[in-house]
Formats: sequence, structure tokens, C-alpha cells
Amino acid sequence: MSPIDLLPADLDLTAALALVLLSLVTSLITATFSLGGGTLMVAVLALVFPPIVVVPLHGAIQLGSNSGRALVQRAHIQWSLVLWLSLGGAIGTVIGGQFASLLPASALQVAIGAFVLLTTWLPQPKLVGRSRLAQVVGGAVIAAVSMVVGATGPLVAVFIKGLDDRRQLVATHAMLMTLQNSFKLGMFVLLGFAFAAYLPLIAAMILSGFVGTAIGSRLLVRVPEAAFRWGFKLVLTLVALDLLRTALF
Repeated sequence: MSPIDLLPADLDLTAALALVLLSLVTSLITATFSLGGGTLMVAVLALVFPPIVVVPLHGAIQLGSNSGRALVQRAHIQWSLVLWLSLGGAIGTVIGGQFASLLPASALQVAIGAFVLLTTWLPQPKLVGRSRLAQVVGGAVIAAVSMVVGATGPLVAVFIKGLDDRRQLVATHAMLMTLQNSFKLGMFVLLGFAFAAYLPLIAAMILSGFVGTAIGSRLLVRVPEAAFRWGFKLVLTLVALDLLRTALF
């Protein structure tokens, strides 16, 4: 059996190899700056696959990436935050799943493009307080949004920015995203998404993501953060605008 036989029918070998490399790069970004890789991943996936495929595929890949990071940093996870945000997340996943199955493809593509632009350029507020109700409600809203647009890492970060220890922030964020993506995958299985056709690609992207996580801090720390962030925002903006162009015109 050739590698081509393991790929989905709508994907050629060159595109598959590019996606595997993309997974390495996005994990490398996230390992260095804690955020950003997931948003870039969902934006590029939306250029390759139909919108109805993007969110389930993104969730499966990010589950592998985040669970590995959570495992390595498990000693620093703040479980109280994880408990209440994830409780809301389980509820929000069920609600968001109804919209994910009803929205037309063009609407999903517009939602993804708009989400990328908003999370790239709008300032993200620092949530004040540790209200459990706010965490449950926030977790539900974020999970519902995640079922439609995919990458909600920046929104999750709003609830944990108050953590002073960067190791706690990275570990807690990784655990929250692991659970959110687990809920998401379970819901898409119930909705009938056929993951089997994409399993070889998902496995390859998860493995390359582990490599990106391992080498991220050694490579990207040499790039001035200000220069990197502006370049990164430019790439995200161009990708998002192209998504909106193809959906609206």
C-alpha cells in the first residue's frame, strides 16, 4: 500500500506533507508563545478542506498536541480552574454541536475567517475574579463557539491570565484545551463525522506536532518577539481575508 492510499480522497500527497509540516510549525509556535498555533492551524485547514471537515479535523489534531503538553506540565495544572471551566465546556459542546450541524458551509467559512481576524487584532481582556459561575458560563460559551470555529485557545486564555506562574498558565491551558477537544471529538462522533478516512493524516500531524513542541523553545527564542508577532499577525490576516473572499464572492 502506497502513502497515497492512506490519504483522504480529496487530498494529494504534496498537500498532506505540507499539513504535516504545518503541524510541526504550529506546535513550535505554541510551545514558545503558549498561544497562536491553533488559530493558524484552523485557518490553513480551512484553505485545504471543506468547512464541514475543518473543525472536527482540527479538534483531533489539537487533542494530540495539547494532551502531550499537559502530560509534560501536569505538576503545574491548576485543577480548580480546569474543573469549573470544563464543566461548562461539556454543556457548551452539546449546544454548539447543534449549530455546527445546521450551518451551511459558506456560513462556517465566514465564521472561521471572522474569528481569525477578531482574535488576531482585538485586545483580549484580563478576566478579574475567580467566580465559579463565571467560569462555568464562560466555559460553556467558549465550547459552543469552538464547535463552530475550531480554535478558541485565545478565549480560554482570558480565564487563566491571572495566573502569575507561566508554567501554571501553560499547563492549565493545555489541560483545558485537551478536555475541550475531547468533548468536541465525542460530539462529532455522535453527529456522524467519519474520522476513519482521516486517521493516518491525523496521526502523522500529531507526531510532527510533538517534534515541534520539543524543539520550539530552542529555535524561535532567537527571533525577536515583536518582529515575530507582527509577521504572524500578517500571515493570519491574509489567510482570514482569503477565506472571507472565497465564501462571499
